Parts: sequence; structure tokens; C-alpha cells
Amino acid sequence: MKKAILGLSALCLIAFSSCKEDASKKINEENVAVAAERDANSSKFPVITFDKTEHDFGEIESKQNVETVFNYTNTGEAPLVITDIKSSCGCTVPQDWSKEPLQPGESGHFTVKFNGTGANKVSKTVTITANTEAGKETVKITAFVKPDPNAPVKPAQAKAPVGAMGAPAAVKSSTQPGHEGHNHD
Repeated sequence: MKKAILGLSALCLIAFSSCKEDASKKINEENVAVAAERDANSSKFPVITFDKTEHDFGEIESKQNVETVFNYTNTGEAPLVITDIKSSCGCTVPQDWSKEPLQPGESGHFTVKFNGTGANKVSKTVTITANTEAGKETVKITAFVKPDPNAPVKPAQAKAPVGAMGAPAAVKSSTQPGHEGHNHD
């Protein structure tokens, strides 16, 4: 048994020592240069710089359609590609952006339309998905939406007292003067 283990060990030692070639001889210098250039370029990202990151429409009427344009420039070192622009709700619609790559130094724009939904101070976020280092950039629109004068007025509803298990509570009453609202049962 010992001879078999010793023989197997010797065979493995011969097999492993015969594979020791110089790994540096297998490196192709051209591949090293290509990899170095690729690694240098992979750290270069496009940078989207906006002329404004927030637009305030001010005071608008309810249901009034308004729009603004956000201008941007690629101030990075690689082509900028915007893949999607979405808003935080359906009342705000971004549109008209270029899906073509924007070279460094070039500019573009997109339009944001808002339909005046909501009441009082309203704020909506628009998210731009692009190949920037962060991957997502945001701009914001705000407005003060005045109440709709034609909207039906909802009457204030008094809440009935609630008892155990969500059932309406029994209203207590008294026939004695000065004891209204409570009972001496």
C-alpha cells in the first residue's frame, strides 16, 4: 500500500513539474497595448450638464397645460447616449430627446409638458437614464396649482363615533339638565 502511494506521488510530481513553462513568454505585447487602451477609455464617461436642473412654472390654473425645455451639453470625454426619460407621474410628459449619441461638446434638449393636475404646491421629478457614470440624472419641475373654481365642493362629513370591532358606538344621552352627552345608567 505504501509503495502504491509513493509511486502515485512520484508520478504526480513529475506531471506537475513538467508543466512549468515561463508564462511571460505566452503574453502577446499587442494584446497588452489594446487592453491598456481599453482600460484607459473605460474610465472616461460622458457628463450631462444642464442649463437648469429645476423649472418653476409659478402660479397656474388647475388643468392648465404648460411646458418647458431643458437644454443639456455633453461635457464629458465620451459620447452621451440617453436611453430613456421618465417622470414621477403621468401628468408630466418628457418628450423630443435625441436617441443618437451626443459627442463631447455637443448639446441637446428635451421638452417637459405638465397638465396642471394637483392642488397647491406641486413638484415632479424627471429621471434621465443615460450612460453617465451615475447612470441616472434628474431634473425637477414645480408649480403652484390654483384650485379649480368649477370643481364641486365636497361637504365636510362628521365622523360618527366608532365602538368595538368598528361598529358604530351607542350615543349616550340623559334626560337630566346639565348632563347632555352622557348617561348615568
